[in-house]
Amino acid sequence: MNPASDKKVVVIGGGTGLPVLLRGLKKYPIDLSAIVTVADDGGSSGRLRNDLSIPPPGDIRNVLAALSEVEPLIEQLFQHRFTTSNELCGHSLGNLMIAALTSIKGDFVRAVQEMSRVLNVRGKVLPAANESVVLHAVMDDGTIVSGESKIPYSGKRIRRVFLTPDNVAPLPETITAIREADLIVVGPGSLYTSILPNLLVSEIGREVSRAKAHKVYICNLMTQAGETLDYTASDHVKAIHRHLNQPCIDTILVNKTPIPEEIQKRYEKELAKPVIFDPDELRALGLNILYEEIVSVKDGIIRHDTDRVAQILYSLLVKITENGSELSRR
Repeated sequence: MNPASDKKVVVIGGGTGLPVLLRGLKKYPIDLSAIVTVADDGGSSGRLRNDLSIPPPGDIRNVLAALSEVEPLIEQLFQHRFTTSNELCGHSLGNLMIAALTSIKGDFVRAVQEMSRVLNVRGKVLPAANESVVLHAVMDDGTIVSGESKIPYSGKRIRRVFLTPDNVAPLPETITAIREADLIVVGPGSLYTSILPNLLVSEIGREVSRAKAHKVYICNLMTQAGETLDYTASDHVKAIHRHLNQPCIDTILVNKTPIPEEIQKRYEKELAKPVIFDPDELRALGLNILYEEIVSVKDGIIRHDTDRVAQILYSLLVKITENGSELSRR
């Protein structure tokens, strides 16, 4: 029997990066939980959030779809986005279904649980909170930009981010999952608008920092204008540690696959470029470094290779299970 079978893995994030990772991880014999941000305020999610006073369902919907084990047509139906010219325009069917279930059950978390059953979801999907939160960014010039969807377009460098309300409570199931985890995975995803909003729910941040689990950060492949312009790999980790007021990451997974020049040129229009690997700085932070080929290119877009990243994480889990949480740095 594999020593890592049924070990508990918690993945924290949001946006497009989290579902990519989960599609690979769900193939392994692990007890999987995904903690998902509820700070989104744009698009269909933002409209439903404002109109119905519910947490934004979009990131949750994408994670449910990634972890579902249903016929492809059912998943396609769940993810379908209307392109009509009326009020349905821009809404995805899955967002509307989650909103409807919230109304029926009277509670967003119960709606997510019911939808998990309907979609035969592998693992647990846990909103970071059972209420909407607003993400704010303090910029380098001291100004404050409010709203997850507005922050990347401020044209200024982010100093720090914070949530309101500042006393938002996580789900008890989330705290239990973190405390019982054998491996906690942070990312990939937009650093300030997808990852940190989870960790800024104060009790989640504290529990992650204290957790006995080995903690690995999956570094983004490219920098992001308005969030991580010119960031190195260590800059990403330093930002997480700075917001939690203490170091907590044990291992970082960084890409070593060269990004094709033609792909880089496309991303230059977005002021994005490959994240710089700075091993000396990473070692100075006391991190175990996994420097691997983890890029997938499709239709001119680069993503983390879901199968390769999942394989690396599972191998890390096996090693931790066999040798304990202390791994040699390299």
